[in-house]
Amino acid sequence: MQIQRGHYLAIAGDCVACHTAPGGKPYAGGLPVTTPIGPIFSTNITPSKKDGIGNYTLQQFSDAVRRGIRADGKRLYPAMPYTSYAQLTNADLDALYAYFMHGVQPVNTKPPRTHLPFPFNIRLSMAAWNALFLDHKPFVPDPKESPQWNRGAYLVRGLTHCGTCHTPRNLMMAEEPSHFLAGASLGTWFAPNITSDPTSGIGGWSEQAIVDYLKTGRAPGKAQAAGPMAEAVDNSFRYLTTDDLAAIATYLKTVPARRDPQDSKPVDTWGAAYADLASIRGKPLPKDPDDMSGAQLYDAYCSTCHQDRGQGSFDGGLPPLFHNTATGRSNTDNLVMAILDGVHLYGHGSTMQMPSFAGELTDRQVATLGAYVTQHFGNPSAKVSVDQVRRLRAGGAPSHLVLIAQVAVIVVLVIIALIIAFIILAIVRRRRRSTASTTHG
Repeated sequence: MQIQRGHYLAIAGDCVACHTAPGGKPYAGGLPVTTPIGPIFSTNITPSKKDGIGNYTLQQFSDAVRRGIRADGKRLYPAMPYTSYAQLTNADLDALYAYFMHGVQPVNTKPPRTHLPFPFNIRLSMAAWNALFLDHKPFVPDPKESPQWNRGAYLVRGLTHCGTCHTPRNLMMAEEPSHFLAGASLGTWFAPNITSDPTSGIGGWSEQAIVDYLKTGRAPGKAQAAGPMAEAVDNSFRYLTTDDLAAIATYLKTVPARRDPQDSKPVDTWGAAYADLASIRGKPLPKDPDDMSGAQLYDAYCSTCHQDRGQGSFDGGLPPLFHNTATGRSNTDNLVMAILDGVHLYGHGSTMQMPSFAGELTDRQVATLGAYVTQHFGNPSAKVSVDQVRRLRAGGAPSHLVLIAQVAVIVVLVIIALIIAFIILAIVRRRRRSTASTTHG
């Protein structure tokens, strides 16, 4: 029973998503997790005594999961969401330990080592980061709220670590509590606002719509999961009990609202069916494919599945492009990423497969197509630019965090050196005065 419970908790925590490399064995690590400071390779968390955590005691396991400290004393980077897992109860930690020690197949595979640039390669620096940003307190139920609300809060804040993606981060890469779940860029995909705001967030969604979305990756007439969220649905949320999903929905409906000033109405209410493909019939395509119009690109690459008026397939398997957060949000990164990477969602009892067009469409074509889709089916004020497409295709905007940190370290070292020099100079002057006073005496 303990191992079975631990298995469920590991699924809820989506541990397999980061600790399993493509084509690799479950939990054997080796997946490069992209971060602004470079790739961080996930560790082997199978019970292998050679390459995994097979020699970990319960206390060492707890320290790694909740405090970010490995058995050898070295610090983990918060790409491993121990800042959220710190909320876990002792009972859940015990069950997770039982599962990983006795319910997971040991794999003797050593993942690649993580090599980050200075000063981030000094893991001890994470001790200072934890002192500033890690809340060690486990979750405490709010007696003023219902058991269902408390269960949802425990899952969202802790085990399912929703804030890891959906909460913006400060310059030190720590989550901003004042903007909890208000939406954040993941470099390429954008984790949207899931606060209770009815315009920018999911305040206008029913609790059942939230449950359905988590279970299947779809909320008809509102959204479909893609990118990292599709992975979370496939690996984790679709396996959770209906009670736990309902608890998550109950809690999310109470998260303090945060609105994006650019959103003038609910992001899932933009657009309507639109048909103008007849206007391009019989017209020759331009010699340069980059000069194709939005209508021509839509006809060639989108209309087969999303239909001539953007209404989607008759059975609802392929969503309409209007009343869809991907086209209604002012931030169009997810629309561009869906075109470039496609949408791959298996969900519960159904599949959704949108092919990737990164190898077929140029940056200019993607920008033209994206602008056409938002203009006619979504938020007409939303913009898609060639520079944006180029940036997202390359993996996102380059981060200046490493340079800033290196400059900060140099400044600190210079200040320390000046302080030391000042102290030495003060000591030398004092001795000279003392010598002079003795001589004249």
